[in-house]
Amino acid sequence: MATQNKLWTPQTKDTNLSRFLGHLESKFTKSFSDYVSLHEFSVVEYQSFWKEWLSYSGFKLHSEPERTLDRGTHFSKTHWFPGALYNFAENLLEVGNPDNFALVFYSEDGQIQRLKYSELKAEVLKLQKHLISLGVKKGDRVVGLVPNAPIATIGMLATTSLGAIWSSASPDFGVRGILDRFEQIQPKVLISVESYLFKGKKISITDKLEEVSNQLKNAEKSEFKQTLIYDFVEPIKDFGNIQFPFRYNEIPLPDPSDNLSYTSIRFSDPVYIMFSSGTTGLPKCIVQGGGVLLNHTKELALHCNLSKGDRFFYYTTCGWMMWNWSQSALALGVTLYQFDGNPFHPSWETLWSMAEKESIQVFGTSAKYLSVLEEEKVQVKSKYPLSDLKVILSTGSPLPNSGFRYVYENIKTDVQLSSISGGTDLNGCFALGNPNLPVFEGQIQCKGLGMDVQVFNDMGKSVKNEKGELVCPTPFPSMPLFFWNDDSGSKYKSAYFETYDNIWCHGDFASITLEDGLVIYGRSDATLNPGGVRIGTADIYSVVSTIPEIKDSVIIGQEYKDDVRVVLFVVTADGITLDESLIKKIKEKIKTETSPRHVPSLVLSVPEIPYTVNGKKVEIAVKQTVAGLEVKNKNALANPNSLDFFKNRKELSE
Repeated sequence: MATQNKLWTPQTKDTNLSRFLGHLESKFTKSFSDYVSLHEFSVVEYQSFWKEWLSYSGFKLHSEPERTLDRGTHFSKTHWFPGALYNFAENLLEVGNPDNFALVFYSEDGQIQRLKYSELKAEVLKLQKHLISLGVKKGDRVVGLVPNAPIATIGMLATTSLGAIWSSASPDFGVRGILDRFEQIQPKVLISVESYLFKGKKISITDKLEEVSNQLKNAEKSEFKQTLIYDFVEPIKDFGNIQFPFRYNEIPLPDPSDNLSYTSIRFSDPVYIMFSSGTTGLPKCIVQGGGVLLNHTKELALHCNLSKGDRFFYYTTCGWMMWNWSQSALALGVTLYQFDGNPFHPSWETLWSMAEKESIQVFGTSAKYLSVLEEEKVQVKSKYPLSDLKVILSTGSPLPNSGFRYVYENIKTDVQLSSISGGTDLNGCFALGNPNLPVFEGQIQCKGLGMDVQVFNDMGKSVKNEKGELVCPTPFPSMPLFFWNDDSGSKYKSAYFETYDNIWCHGDFASITLEDGLVIYGRSDATLNPGGVRIGTADIYSVVSTIPEIKDSVIIGQEYKDDVRVVLFVVTADGITLDESLIKKIKEKIKTETSPRHVPSLVLSVPEIPYTVNGKKVEIAVKQTVAGLEVKNKNALANPNSLDFFKNRKELSE
């Protein structure tokens, strides 16, 4: 893997990362010559590193930890900061200037809602008192069927202020997808909107609420108390058969003498329950604690260079871990911008006009969003100079080389493009941006501090400049506490520790580059293996995304004649037919820009590619369908009927 094209070089090292580095050098009488040496310290002396970040970051504690961690005989049995007590919501609400804006929400229809930190606290207090009246206490579950709007943040903060556990899903999930998540954790309260906006249309979810609330009420050992309905688009007129309904706007105002109370919890107590995509069965219920927040503040402050008073936006839904990630920016005292709806309604300008108007400094989105802009040949910088924008964050899937070039050529030349990669499992990142390092085309800038990221080859040996499994041999604070309904811990261990004994195997096919950056080639279970050589799907997607006749694609490896052959399914652009000349062009381009092994044996046309509700391409579901296997949980897909286009294709049996 040759050295890549350098796209951006930092003009200053007056950053949060530099200041923390200086602090560590002074504290431990060490000298770090570069980021690599700093990272090595953070994973070799990981207990010292995380203890120091806990203190340096200003994490608010009710009692100090007795030690950094208790490491059990197994990685999964590690307990962080025993003896420490804290409250999650307190850390997000008590840092920002009361007169500064905490939240600024842009609705698809152009409405704007602004809440100062003092106003956000008042709303959280009101909901906190209401939840107390319903008997919500430490350890109870409160769930949200909510858009990325202030009500979601208020719900999460009021819940966690009581030591209760928050989980959320997006209102556009189907009924079965919602119940597959919420039924497993038996919430006491469901907070929901009555409808949401998408592409200019009001979409009611009252029918969903009827079914969901009925199922939650009638579940075995149910303690379900209320469906709390927030009027998001317009006041709900008829509750119908919604169980235990109550209007959010009828919650009484608290007594003027009341103040927020913050229930103390341990780092080993649950805060969030996250869910896996669930494409191969019921979603896993991943339970996370305070280590998530500690890791988030490290990522946001040091790797994204966010500081108090900065303006930060991430385009996400409440069904994606990036929502939880972005909420932690409040712990830095920033202004968090929120948007709900279609980012291309009424045009591509929707998010960028907001970024320009609000002088947003860190703008986060998905690789898919950037790819659509690239496909549409949108020249953002021709209309919006974005003079305050310092960082563009991209995640969700690997950003191809052309996506890197697109950002610098068409959005902004002097911006740090931070491709980041991690997962729902750790509610954070293994690989991130770095304000002190250059950006190379196609690469994530660095390993995350305190994250012992390595790449293992087929022999289980740590390698560099070679493709392999992304692993983490050393525990980290944001590791899951446990899985819900997994008393033996067997599901937890099988999820991450089956490949290597007592070493976290993340399931990404990756490499560490000559520049000490990272490249993610796709999920390990989706890698291709023709002739016994492992190939990452991202290599092929990177090439196909530059072919103007192709709108979308999905790649699988099909078992064929005692080997594996690569099959590429494509959605052609409007008015384009997949004929022999286009197939030849696709194959030649893949061969030229990658290798002969990457060239697909078959290129087939389909009208639609399946995606999860969180916008991730699902190669595994396509592979199972092609093999004639049943996809166990189609409810995890945004467009489950798209799988029909991959069934019984005669070309695949020839």
